[in-house]
Amino acid sequence: MRCREGLTHVSTEDNTNTSAQVHTTRIPVRWSDFDRFNHLNNVSYIEVAQEARTAFAQDEFAARGLPIPAVFVRRTEVDYFRPILPDTTAVEIDTTVVQIGTTSFTTHQSIKDRNGTVCCTVDCVQIAVDLATSSPRAITKHELGVLTQVADSAVINEATSADDSAETSADD
Repeated sequence: MRCREGLTHVSTEDNTNTSAQVHTTRIPVRWSDFDRFNHLNNVSYIEVAQEARTAFAQDEFAARGLPIPAVFVRRTEVDYFRPILPDTTAVEIDTTVVQIGTTSFTTHQSIKDRNGTVCCTVDCVQIAVDLATSSPRAITKHELGVLTQVADSAVINEATSADDSAETSADD
């Protein structure tokens, strides 16, 4: 992945309309991100979404002194709504965790142009892996704690009740 200068973490804030914590990142777009039709190339949307997920991991895990978990992308679903034109010099990407499983989690990202208009959404399923075996592994309690910080409240309730039932089963 190419690094971009000027990548900035904007905020992690409570979005009261959806009861979710939102991690927001601004990423500058480059001249090379635009195609011959003078709009952001479809692959560039996926690249900036990946950069925002990396910023999310750095801000949410590393900033707490925790290692950034190794994850593999299992699935990416992209919906394009409108083009991003060259008058946008930086895109803003909101990242929220929308599902947490035993070995995977899903992020939902909204990519916005200079006017704050959502031009694209990206849903990405990421699987926690053991790098030594390249096999899926369970999400740790520390990772779950961080993921629920930027999750919809319904996801938090599901994740904590699954964790509670797993602890109850282990105690039996």
